[in-house]
Amino acid sequence: MERCQTDRVSADDRKPARVEDVHDLAMPFVTVAKGPSDNPVYQVGRKSFIFFRNPRPDATDPDTGERYPDVIVLWVPSEADKQALVQDRTSPFFTTGHFDGHSSVLVRASRLNELTRQELREVIEDAWLSRASASRTRAWLRDHPEIDGNPPAR
Repeated sequence: MERCQTDRVSADDRKPARVEDVHDLAMPFVTVAKGPSDNPVYQVGRKSFIFFRNPRPDATDPDTGERYPDVIVLWVPSEADKQALVQDRTSPFFTTGHFDGHSSVLVRASRLNELTRQELREVIEDAWLSRASASRTRAWLRDHPEIDGNPPAR
């Protein structure tokens, strides 16, 4: 989804993102389910769009082989969006073979501070939009016209 770049980003939006921001950046019609280890799974219309993953053998530290304990999965609108996020090796976003063909990216909670709160908000909004029903998506976009690159209505 194309984003509108404005100079109206608040000082808070420029701060480094934190794991708490994932929990605080609200979207409508969201429920929080619990995964197998009581890990939060954010859903819209019973469709997951963010979940905190348990340590798994496909996401490990390349030096120690230890499983990452802090992986967050975020849905993306398309394979092109996924590739745009993971192709930059300096980006905190990554994927594993387990997620080949799945419209999602992974990020470690410990690397969220490499994003701004605004960047994290955009990824979360896109995750929600990729899973919400057409009617909920239309209503939310109607109320947020700046998301499609249009300036906000005055």
